[in-house]
Amino acid sequence: MEDRLRELWDFADLDGTEARFRAFLGNVQSDDERAEVLTQLARVEGLRDNFAAGHTLVDEAETLVAPDSTGRVRVLLERGRLHRSGGDPEAAQPLFVAAFILAKTRGDLSLAVDAAHMASLVDDPEKWTKQGLELVEANPELSRWLGPLYNNLGWYYYENERFDEALEAFEKTPEAYAESGKAKTLHALGRKEEAAEAARRALALLPHDSHEEWVEEMEAIAAQN
Repeated sequence: MEDRLRELWDFADLDGTEARFRAFLGNVQSDDERAEVLTQLARVEGLRDNFAAGHTLVDEAETLVAPDSTGRVRVLLERGRLHRSGGDPEAAQPLFVAAFILAKTRGDLSLAVDAAHMASLVDDPEKWTKQGLELVEANPELSRWLGPLYNNLGWYYYENERFDEALEAFEKTPEAYAESGKAKTLHALGRKEEAAEAARRALALLPHDSHEEWVEEMEAIAAQN
């Protein structure tokens, strides 16, 4: 049910991640497993903005998978991610939906939640986030997804000025990065002292060396109490 390849990922070290997946290719037992690994190498290329290289790897993976396999789920999911990151969310949306349906049917529930999470970034955030949350709530072993899902939902509500609902979503987000969302939402609600406290927590908890605008915004909210 959990994504068995997740332990090979370190998003802060793409070179190391690539090396682990390439080494893992030597241990695969089937074409479908090989395809799964190729899709993860494609994701690495996507995170490097090497979209053509990513699509080439997904093309190779697609020749290896059975129509109803986990490898097929990953092909759909990573093809969709490449399209979205490459600036074509319309092409990504049906791929995420197809990945969600197939993964849920197969019982690949971590991948189903991942697909719902990605679908929420390109189409109807409220609907797709709630689809993901329903799966997590029914399968507590997937609780690591609560943070990303509630965080996305919080920002969706915030951007649509549904501030009470945004705050409720951010308060259900266990990860530290939700503090910035709480700070902005509390500030929008006029609860400046609480907003300042949340902004100070965000500044203390999160790495922000490369997010100058974010730091300035949090510092401004923290000063308003």
